[in-house]
Amino acid sequence: MDKLIISPHLDDEVIGCGGTLDNSCQVIYCGVEENHIIPANERIKEAENVSKHFGFKWELFGGVPNKYDEHDFIDVIQDLINIYTPNSIYIPYPSFNQDHRAIYNASMIALRPSDKNWLVKRVFVYEGLGAIQWYASDYEVNHFVPIDIDKKIEGYKLHASQVRGHRSVDHVRALSRLRGSQCGFDFAEAYIIKRWVK
Repeated sequence: MDKLIISPHLDDEVIGCGGTLDNSCQVIYCGVEENHIIPANERIKEAENVSKHFGFKWELFGGVPNKYDEHDFIDVIQDLINIYTPNSIYIPYPSFNQDHRAIYNASMIALRPSDKNWLVKRVFVYEGLGAIQWYASDYEVNHFVPIDIDKKIEGYKLHASQVRGHRSVDHVRALSRLRGSQCGFDFAEAYIIKRWVK
């Protein structure tokens, strides 16, 4: 398989990697909460629509959002890497979200060089809106990918229950425009390369 994307929540995959998502991707959602306002089954239906829009396959694990413990995900992510043997993996920037931090840490541990683990040759850290909205002094992107912004935005809108306030379509578009301006394109996504093996 080409790309494995680890998504702490159902929408992080589009915010961070919407321009990269296609039928070569396997998305792993770490969990979905049961909420009296937005039921889990509604969120799952949104994820199904998003996967059809981009063409990727996905799995959902039983983590409880806002209570992720990195230790609970290390073996899970390590096993998935060995099952899917991806060429590239995309993990969330830890920013100031406790779930993103837990999944980032678990992923980095699972990705350590080991004679028992599949060595993923390309490790990318994708961004959410948090690193920009709440200043992260160590956040320095070093890899840019031009994207089809209309396809990304249409995919993001399919996570309808999550499109609001500080995570509006305008915010997602503005971040993509900023990243495009940094690499000579109208719109782009930016990543931090953690490992690149030819």
